[in-house]
Amino acid sequence: MKLTAKSLKIILAFVLIGFGAGIYLQDLQHRKSTQHAWKANRYNLSRFDKITEYNKKMNAANWRMMRDSIQSQLDTLMILRFRREVDSINDLNVQVEKSQTAGMLGGI
Repeated sequence: MKLTAKSLKIILAFVLIGFGAGIYLQDLQHRKSTQHAWKANRYNLSRFDKITEYNKKMNAANWRMMRDSIQSQLDTLMILRFRREVDSINDLNVQVEKSQTAGMLGGI
């Protein structure tokens, strides 16, 4: 196969069109990811600004109230955790009783 000037120009055109399409598609993906990153950063930035404002307003009385609130939330979490553990133990006991009862009935 001989490569003529015409076939080389066609090959070069395909290569350039391929690169152009690839760069265009990459740019579209980059714009999409940049847009999502800006949305996420705006949300995080607004949260950070709220925290900063709250810290500026904080004094000894605010800290005491906030500490009590945190302690109350931790107590609530501990109670919920304890209830979940108790429910888990009760479920296990019910399963053991069912299996023992089934074992006794199967032996009769």
